[in-house]
Amino acid sequence: MLDKIISALQKNNIGHYLIKEEITESVELFFIRRRLDIRREKSVHDYSLTVYRDFEKDGKKMRGSSAIGIYNGMTAEEIEEAIKEANYAASFVCNPYYELPKGRKEDFIPSASKLASLSLAESAMLMTEALFAEDKGEDVYLNSAEMFLEKSNVHVLNSEGIDISYDKYTAKGEFVAQCPAPQDVETYQSFHYTEPDTKALKEKVKYTLETTKARAAAETAPKSGEYKVIISGPFVSTIFDYYLERSSASLIYPGYSNFTKGSKVQGEKVTGDLLTMELIANEPYSAEGIKLIDRPLVTAGELETIHGNSRFSYYLNTEPTGIYSQIKVQGGSKSFGEMKSGKYLHVVNFSDFQMDSFSGHFGGEIRLAFLCDGETVTPVTGGSINGSILDTQGNLTLSKELQKEEGYEGPFAIAFEKVNVAGI
Repeated sequence: MLDKIISALQKNNIGHYLIKEEITESVELFFIRRRLDIRREKSVHDYSLTVYRDFEKDGKKMRGSSAIGIYNGMTAEEIEEAIKEANYAASFVCNPYYELPKGRKEDFIPSASKLASLSLAESAMLMTEALFAEDKGEDVYLNSAEMFLEKSNVHVLNSEGIDISYDKYTAKGEFVAQCPAPQDVETYQSFHYTEPDTKALKEKVKYTLETTKARAAAETAPKSGEYKVIISGPFVSTIFDYYLERSSASLIYPGYSNFTKGSKVQGEKVTGDLLTMELIANEPYSAEGIKLIDRPLVTAGELETIHGNSRFSYYLNTEPTGIYSQIKVQGGSKSFGEMKSGKYLHVVNFSDFQMDSFSGHFGGEIRLAFLCDGETVTPVTGGSINGSILDTQGNLTLSKELQKEEGYEGPFAIAFEKVNVAGI
């Protein structure tokens, strides 16, 4: 297929291109309660192709691009026709000219994950045991679960000499916890690991079962007003997306973000915890074939790295770092127990929690929270929170306890002062 693709590119005089080939093998398990309902194995072989077309518009040099998928089974004629259509479409994409990343053929990089030392079936058995290790009760339990163990071989090459390949492993899935009484409620949860982290999965299931049981007992919403709000679990990473996205070249170049290298991202006056964040290379190369390395993003509240793909980095005259999908955030100054002092609203589950990286607003509908009046802790449900990171980032409190989620390693909990809560 690669020969067919390259031959069609040459035949159509396309001199600039990017090809990504990915072969993914998977073992997939589907459970009803603790019973395995379906087991299947798959192998998928995909190609993606981006063609670049240079032209002038109003006397300015432009570089358009168009991406297509190419599948096994396509004939040489079908591939050539798809490439012709992509090349034509690229002529309508009027991006200012930029350089593509350059490189050479590199040796294959094998995964260092412990998952690589096991077969996919062996990893599936290991993670299944962890998934159901805490599912021991009849009052609250896992009513269904799905698990996917994957191995992917990735090959990226472009017209500028890049020719790299590596493999990667993931153990991911989702489950639903159910508590039938005093009211029948369910909690959805997902997981994603690049290592066979059985401990983290056990803790996630245990925590989800406990909070689902508390949700079944919650009856009322909190009263409307301003609260010290604590957010914990997987929703914490959403807050840090604000800093990851606003430090990207793709937001800085068009002026959507005013971050510059050396910016104090939390503002001039910080009385709470200063952020220290790191970009983590969870794969050896980016989708463009740019070498990924761990990089400091924010140190003690100061921006150190502007990151991005080749196009926007070229426009900003910064190093093209590649696009990162994982961050590591340093733990904070207080334990989770210390954070829960005085009056607070601790939200453990949202029906939908979002962060707007353009405005800094965050919010979501509360599925379960614990309201403390200074003495008594009561489970509550309903209502919503609505805050702005611009108003609260100078006085954040981060927990010492850490967690791992997809694309995130950092504090388990984060506290904000004076956040608006809409309730009863």
